[in-house]
Order: sequence, then structure tokens, then C-alpha cells
Amino acid sequence: MPRTVTAGADNSRESLAAVEWAAGEASLRGLPLRLLHVREVPPAVSASLTGSERADWPYGSPQLAVEALQARHPGLEVATDDVLGKPADVLCTAAKDQELLVLGSRGLGRLTGFLLGSVSPAVIARGTTAVVLVRAEDTSSAREWQTSGDVVVGVDTSQPCDAVLEFAFAHAERHGIALRALHSWRLPPLYAGDPTGAMLTVRTELDTLTNESLTDALAPWREKFPTVRVTERCRPGHPAHDLVEASHDAGLLVVGRRERGSAPGVHIGSVAHAVLHHSKTAVAVVPHA
Repeated sequence: MPRTVTAGADNSRESLAAVEWAAGEASLRGLPLRLLHVREVPPAVSASLTGSERADWPYGSPQLAVEALQARHPGLEVATDDVLGKPADVLCTAAKDQELLVLGSRGLGRLTGFLLGSVSPAVIARGTTAVVLVRAEDTSSAREWQTSGDVVVGVDTSQPCDAVLEFAFAHAERHGIALRALHSWRLPPLYAGDPTGAMLTVRTELDTLTNESLTDALAPWREKFPTVRVTERCRPGHPAHDLVEASHDAGLLVVGRRERGSAPGVHIGSVAHAVLHHSKTAVAVVPHA
């Protein structure tokens, strides 16, 4: 199967925003768009509950969805799938070896993929594909798909994050927008409450080292994407708080998620977890080794 941009499809406002975001992204990447609707009950049962077998599709039906998206994006190839199963399981399977998975998110402490609950976090934790969560309120990313606002990427200089940086730089280049690279660091607990000269010395040294580390981490990507305007910001702070703050005027926020192999449960990391709940813009979570 060729690589596609896949979007979760239902009749919620969040899903419609995700579908529109995904359509713009697929068109720009020159890839097919797949609208995937997952239901946990058979179509006949769903129809008896909703009054229509197609009532839970965006735009009213699969065909109307295809027509609406192709009208705005001529030449875009759109496929629709209606799959019976558990949403998180189906989404994880569907996203394998695909270009991108796009889901709707309510933010404000509650995430939604297709259902209220843990679908989106479970997909992010288990998936091997980058996942973008789009909020219905975020018109800049949902409808104009990143033509306004820059890309903000959180950089952890203590571990390799090439997949995260490549995603962020490529998105910025593709959309012709700037990129802000953020790294936040904290003083060691030993010095956190020390007002003496020793603390000031340590802080100065850490500030120098972390700035150099951020510059070094970005250097190969600046060279690979020379047209992308890059701003570096490295300062004391909390990564989650600083990223959420930066999301207020961003078009896309990019964070990483370390792959944990067969570790049980839903693990997306504390920074990604906080960002997904409180970001003011669309969030891309990129898995990396």
C-alpha cells in the first residue's frame, strides 16, 4: 500500500478540523488522503441508534466528504474506510508504515480521537508513525493548515532526536514558515536554592553548555534545510510550561516521544502529556529511538 496521510473521521467538530488539516497536508505532500472511520458496533446497529448509517461521518457521508475535500484541493486522491473494531487498535494498525496520522483533539484536559477517553494517548503511545492532534478551535492549523504561525519544536539535547528535528524542519520548509527551537533546562537540585556565587557560576556554565548543545544539535538540519529561518531559545525553565507558552502564537508544536518497545501501559512522557492537554495549537508527536 502506498504511503498516505490518514485522518480519523467522525461527525465531531474536532474530527472535521483534523480531516481538513490532513487534506491540506496530503495535498501539499502530493500524497493520497485516507479517511478512516472506526466503529465499535456493526453498521446496522449504529444506524438503528443514529437513524442513519452515514450520520456519523464528517460532511454527512463518505461521498460528501470526498467531494468537499476535492473541491478545495483539486487533484487530491481521497479514499474512505469504515472499519469495525476498537478505535485504538485499528488506528495503530492503520498507521503502520504510513506517512502521518491526524486526529481531532479537544485539549483543555480531555483528548478525543473518535471517542472520549484514552484513544488518542493510546495511539500515540503505541504507534510508530508521527501523530498530529488538531483542535477544532485552532482555525489557523485546521483550515489554513499552517500558512500562519511558525513551527515550534522542543529539543532535548541529552538524547538523539533526529526524527523530531527532521519532521519540524521539513514541515517548516514545506509550508515556507519559520522554526523556533526551544530547550529548557533546570539547575541541579544541589544548587537550585543556593543564592551564593557557586550557584551563579554553575548557572553561567550550564547556560553556555546548553546553548552550545542546542546549536550543535541544529547544525546539520540548518545545513540540510538552508531556506528555513531558525530561531534558537535556550533558557532555564520547565519544558512543558515553556512549550505550551510558545504554542500561543505557533502554527504547529512538535515534540518527541521515546519508543519504549514492549513496555506495558500508556507512556507518552510527561512533557508530551502536558503539551497535548494544554497546547493552544496543533501538536505533532514524533516517535524516536
